Amino acid sequence: MQDIAEQLQAWHASGRSFAVATVVSVSGSAPRDPGAALAVDAAGEAVGSVSGGCVEGAVYELCQAAIESGEPVLERFGYSDEDAFAVGLTCGGILDVFVQPIVPGTDPGLDTGLRHIADGTPVALARVIDGPAGLVGATLAVTADAQHGALSVGPSTVGALERALVAEARAMLDAGRTGRIVLGLDGRPCDEQEQGTVTCFVESYVPAPRMLVFGAIDFAAAVVRIGKFLGYHVTVCDARPVFATTRRFPEADEVVVDWPHRYLDSQLGRIDGRTVLCVLTHDAKFDVPLLERALRLPVGYVGAMGSRRTHRDRQAKLRDAGLTDAELARLRSPIGLDLGARTPEETAVSVAAEIIAHRRGGSCLPLSAGNGPIHHDTAAPLPAEDPVERRSPHAA
Repeated sequence: MQDIAEQLQAWHASGRSFAVATVVSVSGSAPRDPGAALAVDAAGEAVGSVSGGCVEGAVYELCQAAIESGEPVLERFGYSDEDAFAVGLTCGGILDVFVQPIVPGTDPGLDTGLRHIADGTPVALARVIDGPAGLVGATLAVTADAQHGALSVGPSTVGALERALVAEARAMLDAGRTGRIVLGLDGRPCDEQEQGTVTCFVESYVPAPRMLVFGAIDFAAAVVRIGKFLGYHVTVCDARPVFATTRRFPEADEVVVDWPHRYLDSQLGRIDGRTVLCVLTHDAKFDVPLLERALRLPVGYVGAMGSRRTHRDRQAKLRDAGLTDAELARLRSPIGLDLGARTPEETAVSVAAEIIAHRRGGSCLPLSAGNGPIHHDTAAPLPAEDPVERRSPHAA
């Protein structure tokens, strides 16, 4: 919902009812990840997407029906071998979509969660998507130090389940993770096949991941642009004030004049496993002190520009500084994939491609060269039986 949070907050502030359809599970080859959302208001306006087009019409109708009935629904869409042109995923995947009607002012968890998502406060939205009647649709908004909303079935509360869900949601928020969890009514973790369980979907809304670009060179400007395109909060850092200017990098979120290693030391509380570092200076007096620190930090990616000779010299200096082989193996240098890039823009595409492949587990081979799953990080084996929807006429 983060992509459409501004519109949802506008509807919510105006008191307009709407429904949100969220992808809560993906298997096989599917176009969108869990968390992708489509919302429809009472007037029929739609924002967002759950599938890139293949099931949008059917999900739109489900949203309208949910607004009318006031009831949430969990729906499955899958590929039909018998009729590939029926409403379903012709790419062969399966999507589970949870559709939830929202009436502003009636659900403290949703009301607070939507407000936090819109204003950028880190929050985990934990929703019951399957379980006993009366619990489905219940929502908790969980921050680092507070909880909004409650779980209850009729007049009775489900205290153990609520405490467990809050703890799980807070842990997922801390890690920036989104996904399903299955709990018993007593709060214990369960297998999805067990009877009497509650399935919850937790969406973590955290600040954009950070891209730190060191070296205010012409290649850096292109990397900044593609970093913004990929959704990163981008900082450019260089010790030379004549080069590190907002005029040269208007699309960067921050331009910092400082020695790279000193700036990195000041950011330890703002970096995490999603942070990527692009070291473009290829100057040992800047690179070595910076990389000595960076390769020991729990960041997602560290890449450094330079020729193969520069890389060998830099690697020797880092080894002399005490870095282990395991730490040195984390360094992507020369930075980027071998695309034959020449221009700054082409080089930026090469760098971005390597970052994506590293994050998602891609092979870096042409898709046409293999026959395995396209989406490595969400791939799961299809069920042995015909994966056509068992609960929904839309996928028949």
